[in-house]
Amino acid sequence: MSYYFSKTLPVRFDEAVRRATEALKQGSFGIITEIDVKRTFKEKLGVDFRNYRILGACNPRLAYEALQLEDKVGTMLPCNVVVQEIGQDRTEIAAIDPVASMQAIDNPSLKKSAERVQVLLRQVIDGI
Repeated sequence: MSYYFSKTLPVRFDEAVRRATEALKQGSFGIITEIDVKRTFKEKLGVDFRNYRILGACNPRLAYEALQLEDKVGTMLPCNVVVQEIGQDRTEIAAIDPVASMQAIDNPSLKKSAERVQVLLRQVIDGI
């Protein structure tokens, strides 16, 4: 089982970030963290890196339900969505597969919750 699902777009990086952010919002996910990996690596390590952004996406209702089922599940939240430049005018958007990541937790009720999140995230990625 893969731990993510992805889609490649024939667009520039900034446009892909915009589309991903908008699609997540339309899919009932808020962006609660945003990490500009390229900038961080340049500032902290002095190295160049490709355009790479990590969006921390959260559906508050589903996160609340998951935390009611398993109080340490917060160590695996939010759902990360990566936008990375893979070529000139080519960008990949990849999202964590919550079902794959939640296999580490032995809780059948949490698996059902992860399946609901998986459906929503797949719809978001497919719709971009």
